Amino acid sequence: MLLAIDVGNTNTKFALYDGVTWRGQWRVSTNSGRTADEYAPWLSSLLGFQGLSFADVHAGVISTVVPQALFNLRNLIRRYMNTEPLVVGEPGVSLGIPLRIDNPREAGADRLVNAVGAFIEHGGPAIVIDSGTATTFDVVAADGGLEGVIIAPGINLSLQALHTAAARLPRIEIREPPNGALGKNTIHAMQSGIFYGYVELIDGLVTRLKRELEPRLGGPMKVIATGGVASLFEGSSRMIDTYDDELTSRGLLEIFKRNGGVI
Repeated sequence: MLLAIDVGNTNTKFALYDGVTWRGQWRVSTNSGRTADEYAPWLSSLLGFQGLSFADVHAGVISTVVPQALFNLRNLIRRYMNTEPLVVGEPGVSLGIPLRIDNPREAGADRLVNAVGAFIEHGGPAIVIDSGTATTFDVVAADGGLEGVIIAPGINLSLQALHTAAARLPRIEIREPPNGALGKNTIHAMQSGIFYGYVELIDGLVTRLKRELEPRLGGPMKVIATGGVASLFEGSSRMIDTYDDELTSRGLLEIFKRNGGVI
């Protein structure tokens, strides 16, 4: 089986693939100081719930935007699964897609993996919206190439900034307000600004990208959302076509295969 690990700034996702289906997907808060020996009992317990153990894992692939976390996760796979993981972004690792950006070395590993995962499942041209610490918009061409990216602050980051900077504004749950956009109290007013503000951010930027790029990219662009926060906007965004929680894991699997990996 293949263990695919995607390290984001806020959460780290572990996904296990048996050659046919994903047997499990688990998230833990990202902590670059967490050692291999600290990860091991947590992951071993989760595998046990599926009737599995470390002995069932024969391969690993890692994508990370937190370089400090790589050492311990690489050691986790080396020490407990007795295999050397493939690491996206390292020399010699092929993505199999063109990168049409000014400096390909600047592209975060998550952006590359999402582009591959989106193209394999949904084709192109497409816009991939990933809602995490940042809200990103990756544009994928008809041939799978990464055309470029938009990066905006994530919804939780904006909410945290609002609470921290304004003494009288509380922490709130992110949800659609119950009585429309106009708030009649502080909590509903904040929920409206955060929730509808991000819906309009998404719809506005997608509209602009479609207007600018569809004539050049040769057709309507599919809009795919992924990431832990994206599901909050289901039914509210006018522009999102599909929600795909497995997109990043699928991209890691495809990159693993493209580099000769065998499960």
